[in-house]
Amino acid sequence: MSSIDLSGKVAVVTGSGRGLGLAYAHALAAHGASVVVNDVDEAVAEAAVKSIEEAGGRAVAEVVPVGTSEAAERLVNRAVEEFGRLDVLVTNAGILRDKVLWKMTDEDFDAVITTHLKGTFTCARAAAVRMREQGEGGSLILVGSPAGQRGNFGQTNYAAAKAGIAAMTRTWSMELGRANITVNAIVPVAATAMTETIPAFAPYIEAMRGGEPLPDFLRKGEGFGTPEDCAALVPFLASEAARGVTGQCVGIGGDKVALWSHPQEIRAAYADGGWTPGALADAWPTSVGAELQSVGIPAPKFPEA
Repeated sequence: MSSIDLSGKVAVVTGSGRGLGLAYAHALAAHGASVVVNDVDEAVAEAAVKSIEEAGGRAVAEVVPVGTSEAAERLVNRAVEEFGRLDVLVTNAGILRDKVLWKMTDEDFDAVITTHLKGTFTCARAAAVRMREQGEGGSLILVGSPAGQRGNFGQTNYAAAKAGIAAMTRTWSMELGRANITVNAIVPVAATAMTETIPAFAPYIEAMRGGEPLPDFLRKGEGFGTPEDCAALVPFLASEAARGVTGQCVGIGGDKVALWSHPQEIRAAYADGGWTPGALADAWPTSVGAELQSVGIPAPKFPEA
């Protein structure tokens, strides 16, 4: 088995006070990286740092809400001031304001877009500037979601932000390739405060917290597990073992890891001289429209009672 060694590397993980972000920070520290923990709650951030240090790692906290350029600069500067450099950025910070389209307010939309999409942009930009100045490459690990790949009911703002993150991943992988900076998105699925609100998952998550393992149909069939299950992907993508991996969206959860496809044309039809609306109506059912794509995150498949 290959050994992943991040000794000497420095990482910033946004939104890492708890949940998936904390699992990412612990995983990086366990493989030798020094970590800047970020959260909006000072007590939560300091507790996260303490837990990393107690496990033998090195970490400091930077308490700031992600979104603005000033916040991004603070995070990068803290890494450089404390540890001398920056090698890895994980953009995990996020919030939810779920509502259907006709009930979603401007404030609901803007808050989620600011934290997820603009926060990813500002932090990645600041990190890229620093990494290019260092001239030794680096890793941007952006956090996506199945909602951004397929859409999700009631999540206009969140799905749009995560879809944008997937697009930025592909774009930045091209722009930063010459600087030897890899850019990938991870698409985690785990038992978190968000997923435990899904009624079908709730009893299994409750049982897991009571010490029972998640059943195989969840861990393998649904790719659903703990935050720690998802965290393994982060040190790998930050390591030399993944130096040739860039521009990818990689799903992970439970016992499953998977590569998401990029959007691509799947059927095409042609008309000499171009199309008219009537010609489209005639041809659609048996050509391009013969197999329309599904939308939304597929419902989990549970065993028969």
